[in-house]
Formats: sequence, structure tokens, C-alpha cells
Amino acid sequence: MTHPVSTIAPAKLTLWLRVTGVRPDGYHLIDAEMTTLDLHDRLEISDLAHSDPARDGRVTFTGRYAAGLVDDDRNLVRRALHYAGRRADVMLEKNIPHGGGLGGGSADAAAALRWAGISGDRASDPTMSTDLAMKLGADVPFCLAGGRARVSGIGEIIEPVAHQPDVVTLVVPPFSVSTPAVYRAWDELGGPRSDGPNDLEPAALSVEPRLTIWRDVIASATGVLPTLAGSGATWFVNGDHVDGIRAAFASAARTVPDQNLLGTQVLHSRHA
Repeated sequence: MTHPVSTIAPAKLTLWLRVTGVRPDGYHLIDAEMTTLDLHDRLEISDLAHSDPARDGRVTFTGRYAAGLVDDDRNLVRRALHYAGRRADVMLEKNIPHGGGLGGGSADAAAALRWAGISGDRASDPTMSTDLAMKLGADVPFCLAGGRARVSGIGEIIEPVAHQPDVVTLVVPPFSVSTPAVYRAWDELGGPRSDGPNDLEPAALSVEPRLTIWRDVIASATGVLPTLAGSGATWFVNGDHVDGIRAAFASAARTVPDQNLLGTQVLHSRHA
């Protein structure tokens, strides 16, 4: 076994999203703009190429969001290494929340693919890397490419756009939202178009009504309505509002004690 290689898996933030249609196979077509953030998971990867050929690699977990993660065939890092034809032991430090709409699992899979030598550079490898990434999930092609991009199709069409440095405040409730459930709700609601930048927001609010509580506390603290990150559950606003939002949740927790408002994570992140 070689010495481990350390690599990061940046979170992705969907700045705006329109659902433009539904394919006959049920996959939803989107038009969106995404950017990577400096919030990231970290992977320590040890190559097993010259170790016991009968042993599969392991994925173990540390970090704030490690609880509940399991090393089985559902794990996207394990699947990414399998598709890439590589075996490795991976120590995965989870700092990106599950079910928050920030692409944590997809980012981890993309980092494993990059370690395995699979590039997100469409100029050098426009087809193979995208096809392999799409086997893992619709967000993986963007996470493999990184940066800032216009994303369309079902997530496989990545068009880089100019980097625009900025700071956002992320507000992560102490619960997750299922992306498949949100898309099913979008269908059942008749395909609503949001008044704001994210067409999935009405469907997400129908799946998880508690999101409105978090939205309203953020709005009261900042004076602007936040935007839902993808299918949720993370809300975000431009600028650094960490202190004001934390104070607002501490105050709201006294009047809405049954919602675990103090379990909210509030942090700022820069566009990478």
C-alpha cells in the first residue's frame, strides 16, 4: 500500500435553477448555474494496486457529518473507484451536510475519479469522463469539472462561465430533504415555476414544510428572502451574515422550542 494522497471534494452551490422539461424516461431537464465553494470534504486515499488482490478497499468516515454513513455498495466513493477500475482505502472527512442540496456525495465521487486519473476537462476527454460521471449521479459531472458553469440537460452539459468571487452565508437545518421526493412533488404540483431563482423551491416546501420556518428567520435577520440550494435543505444569502443569522435563530428558539432551531449550522463560504 502506498502513502495516502490527500484531496479535497468541494461542495457545489446551485445559484439558480429552472426545470425545463421531463424526458420520456422520467429524468428532469434543467437549466442552472452552479459554482464550487470552499466548504469541502477531505479524502485520504491509499492505493491498493500492489496489495493483496483479493481485498477490496474500505471507506471509513470522520468529521461532523460522519454519523450514519456506511461502507457498502450505496457509497458513491466506492462506486466511483469500481467504475474507474481502482482499489483503494479511503478515509473520508465529512464536512458537507447530507441532504442539504450541496452535492456532498457527488463531490466525494468526483474527487475519487480525479484521484483515479479521470479528468473533468472536456477539451481533453469530453465523452468518457462525462459518461462515467453520469453513472454515479446527475451532479457528478459538474463536481468533476468544478469552477462555475451553466449546467443543462439532466446535468451532463457543462459550459464554464467566468469566475465571480463572492461570499455566501449557508444556513443548514438539522434535517435533510430527499431530492427524488422533491422532483416527484414538482411533477405532482404540475411543474410550478418559482417566483424566485429556484423552480424546485415550491416542491421542496411541500415535501418539508418546516423549511418555511428557516426561510422566515433568515429573512428577518437579513432583510432579504434566502434562496434554497437545489432541492434543499440548505438556504443561502449573498454576503457574510453569520453573526446576525445565528442571533436570530437563538432568539427564535425561545418562541419555537419544538423545532430544534439551535441545531442549525450557519457558516460563510467563498465561491471557489
